[in-house]
Amino acid sequence: MSLYEILLVAYLIVAIMLIGFVLIQQGKGAEAGASFGAGGSNTVFGSSGSGNFMTRTTAILATLFFLISLIIGGITTGANTEADEFQNIEAPVEATIPVVDESDVPVSDQTDGNDVPTSDPQ
Repeated sequence: MSLYEILLVAYLIVAIMLIGFVLIQQGKGAEAGASFGAGGSNTVFGSSGSGNFMTRTTAILATLFFLISLIIGGITTGANTEADEFQNIEAPVEATIPVVDESDVPVSDQTDGNDVPTSDPQ
């Protein structure tokens, strides 16, 4: 596995974790609900609440996301790709004429229109 593939996997994992941490965080207006009893879940993360842990983790994941994206961009910028035949429009195209094989053409037994029997009214 190359460095590029490892970075792509790490990039995907960091992006999914970053999305998860952003969605889990409470908004700035959530402190108003804490006075009515909604702040009881913050004690799981310690006395300072989940804000400090969540914001630090989000900042670290965002920094990793940007660093990995810059590294992947630097790796792909230096990579040379081969030009396809459709991208090289200066090369002349060779015209090929299909060859018809004479043995493939069906031949009928009738050579003239005179061989057709006619009905004789009697």
